[in-house]
Amino acid sequence: MTDIDRLLARASEWKDQPLALATVVSTWGSAPRPRGSHMLIAADGRFEGSVSGGCVEGEVLVAGADVIAGGIPRRLRYGVTDPAAWEIGLPCGGEIELLVQPVSEAGFPAYLFDNIAEARLAGDTLLLATDLDTGRTSEQAHDGAFLNSYAPPRRMLIVGAVQIGQSLVRIARELGMAVTVIDPRERFLTEDRFPDTILDDRWPDEAVVAAKPDRATAIVTLSHDIKIDDPALAAALRSPAGYIAALGSRRSHARRLERLAAMGFDEATLARIDGPAGIDIGGIGPAEIALSIAAGAVRAFSR
Repeated sequence: MTDIDRLLARASEWKDQPLALATVVSTWGSAPRPRGSHMLIAADGRFEGSVSGGCVEGEVLVAGADVIAGGIPRRLRYGVTDPAAWEIGLPCGGEIELLVQPVSEAGFPAYLFDNIAEARLAGDTLLLATDLDTGRTSEQAHDGAFLNSYAPPRRMLIVGAVQIGQSLVRIARELGMAVTVIDPRERFLTEDRFPDTILDDRWPDEAVVAAKPDRATAIVTLSHDIKIDDPALAAALRSPAGYIAALGSRRSHARRLERLAAMGFDEATLARIDGPAGIDIGGIGPAEIALSIAAGAVRAFSR
């Protein structure tokens, strides 16, 4: 579950009490959290999210309580030139500016949490605009507004319901990816082995095409079975998937590239495949190999 998904869950859970939402609207230097990061504050003192990685959260909780009590948005700025920044723990060399809004029509309307959740579920990106002078957020973009983009969750299609896949499912989920495991082999693809996971028992090429991969999709083949992995890779290469990876040794990957080249894929297209899959961390065992693959996907998505 991603940061935004956790925040949306808390917004729903705490909706019967007054709330405030803190957002990073500007950063300078080595700021600990990017623009658009949120922290949701409840009247009972609970909070979710982070705007500084722990540096100024205590101060923001106080500001959030003030905003809840008064109903008026506040802008806050912290940096190393501000003596208070050292007192509250922001000596990292960066500066941040925050907007703290009441969750109300005067600030961040509560229905926008539902709109974000619905857009993510539909695979759409939602753009919200905040007038920093009035402190109000809406879906109507205008000149000078602070724009925050809420993208759908990243996805990972794992082809091959093998042991490495079990570890990769858990890691990918922790990274906020929506995961599907694809394998036509009934004995491999079971709910016992992959609990609470979307399972697809179609042939991999059909399943990959049906998933409509986009640039926020990783496709990883793990089965070591040519009949399963090769069709999946062929379908992946015909898509705009942001990360394509195949498990195997360098020798087996070279043979794989030869087979795919015989299908008509050129050298530039084949270069999209990360093989052997993942970042070389010297991993041994399913969990460490899965970690290296997840790291490869994160690196590809961040480019």
